[in-house]
Amino acid sequence: MGAKQTRSEHDHQDLVEKTGFSVEQIQNLHKRFQQLSGNEETISREHLKSVPALANNPIRMQIIEAFFDKRNQHGNELGSYEEIGFEEFLTVMSHFRPPTLRTTTEEKETMRKEKIRFLFNMHDTDGDGKITLAEYRKVVEELLSKSGTIEQEAARAIADAAMLEVASTNVPNMGPDDFYEGITFEHFEQILKDLEMESRMHIRFLDVNTTKVHCGK
Repeated sequence: MGAKQTRSEHDHQDLVEKTGFSVEQIQNLHKRFQQLSGNEETISREHLKSVPALANNPIRMQIIEAFFDKRNQHGNELGSYEEIGFEEFLTVMSHFRPPTLRTTTEEKETMRKEKIRFLFNMHDTDGDGKITLAEYRKVVEELLSKSGTIEQEAARAIADAAMLEVASTNVPNMGPDDFYEGITFEHFEQILKDLEMESRMHIRFLDVNTTKVHCGK
């Protein structure tokens, strides 16, 4: 029993260094992981689809898919997992971790860049390094049309106009017949330069009070 407990504490310490969560936060997130998985070693998309608080979220599928996107594991591998274990789950959750009073300016900048990269990956669904008009249009349509306040065609027109504005800003000398390939990560980062990320990226559906990690306003 003592050896098992020592190993568990050692594993948690490794995860503390990798994710920035405290041991207490990791323990609470592990409890929630076990609830979601039914005490299994891995979770699938179906497990997350059953979370009630995600049911009416207009970008529900993008949020779920982000947990299985290999790009969100702090590596360069493309593709997605069919299932993920607790460490992969925790790594994704670390993208939502807010800075603490001890977080240095350099660490805050790194965290911000990681959050922006995470959001970029959610939009760049084919992993080609660009958010195309089709990808951008899909997200905007889902956000606006599913709210019930605007029709799909109107949402598409708004998406097209927004992408045109982005294109004219990022490529000021673009001619009328030029084709805009899409938003690169550098352009995306520039678009979000004035957005305060720390309090906006959070996940409520996990319902773990000690982590203060929520998804929603």
